Amino acid sequence: MPMISDPFGGRDVEEWIGSSPDAKIPDRIRDRVFFRAKGICHVSGRKIIVPRDRWELEHVKPLSMGGQHRESNLAPALVEEHKRKTADEACARAKADRIRRKHNGTWPKTKAPIRSRGFGSTRHHEREERQEP
Repeated sequence: MPMISDPFGGRDVEEWIGSSPDAKIPDRIRDRVFFRAKGICHVSGRKIIVPRDRWELEHVKPLSMGGQHRESNLAPALVEEHKRKTADEACARAKADRIRRKHNGTWPKTKAPIRSRGFGSTRHHEREERQEP
């Protein structure tokens, strides 16, 4: 079992590792992560004032990008900042999925053909210009 330093002092403690990606994070782990980060939002770098600011734990390396559901991969983040970061990650993940599917040939082909306006009739105008002089 990996050990992690106890931010409250004393001996090293066992690192909490979630049994599944949906496992609830215990309150004692929330406290340890918050104290270890000195109450600073991981995303914005702003100090979190606990009674007034809403915050939650956030995965530093997202689970969808290979991160693990463990104490060393968690950090406190303000709710609004966390929403923005999650939206950016979802955008990047969707783009990576599109690129991978196009490369593999599993991205659906378009059903509507691309229509162009065609070529202009430039030769017709050239004939008119020649006939004038």
